[in-house]
Formats: sequence, structure tokens, C-alpha cells
Amino acid sequence: MSATDTRPSLTLRRQFNAPRETVFAAWTDPQKLSRWFGPARVSVLEAEVAAFEGGSYRIVMLDDDGGRHEVGGTFREVVPPERLVFTWAWKSTPERQSVVTLRLAAVQDGTLLTLVHEQFADEATRGRHAQGWTGSLDKLEAFLSA
Repeated sequence: MSATDTRPSLTLRRQFNAPRETVFAAWTDPQKLSRWFGPARVSVLEAEVAAFEGGSYRIVMLDDDGGRHEVGGTFREVVPPERLVFTWAWKSTPERQSVVTLRLAAVQDGTLLTLVHEQFADEATRGRHAQGWTGSLDKLEAFLSA
């Protein structure tokens, strides 16, 4: 077993009443991403997305206490409208790179999104990301329903 096999990971599933193409665009179009990304009480100040294999993304967020948070990474796989795989690293801790995989499956009433975030540094980091991703998916659901 390798070191990455033993590091904490997170899997979340959420069904959206929207086609896969619409959900995929919400992740890959920076204007759309900036309208929903981040947990409650966080807004996006800047979003840059070059959604192709080897392309990068950068998201700068502001929380309601004035804290600035920047995350970014590189796309490893981009398969519209079914799959995105990208690295994830906060600007404040670039050495703690992890990997996010999004799978979008067409279901009768829309899209089932499965988000797998792997290779966390520790359980505390996994827990914080579980809260953040849950809040982001809540906002994505509201964005897609609007």
C-alpha cells in the first residue's frame, strides 16, 4: 500500500435537477463558477478556469470576516460533460496538494454528481473540506434551480 492509499479521502454525492452539460458548465465557466462556489458566507472575488487537460484554475474567495482564501490547481482529465479531475492546493499550503474527481452521471431527473477528494494531509483537513464542499454543493443546487 502506498502513502496516498492511507491518506484520508472524502466522497459526496448530490443529485441536481439539471442536465449534465449544465452542471459541467457550472464547474468550468468562470462566470458561472463565481456565482455559486464556496461554502455559506463565502463569495468569489476572482475565478480563472482553463478547463482542458494540463490547463489550470484559480479561485480567490472572501469570507464574511474579511479573510481571503485562494485555491488552485491543474486539470488532469477533462471529459465533457461527464468527468473532471484536478489537483487542489491552497495558496497558503501549496505542499498539501490533493486531488478532486467529479463524475457526472445522467439520471432520470437530471444529474448525479459524485465528488471524490483524495490525499488529504490529515483527518482535520478532511473534515474542514467536507463542510466546505457540502456548503458549495448547497449553493450549486440553488444556482442550478434559479
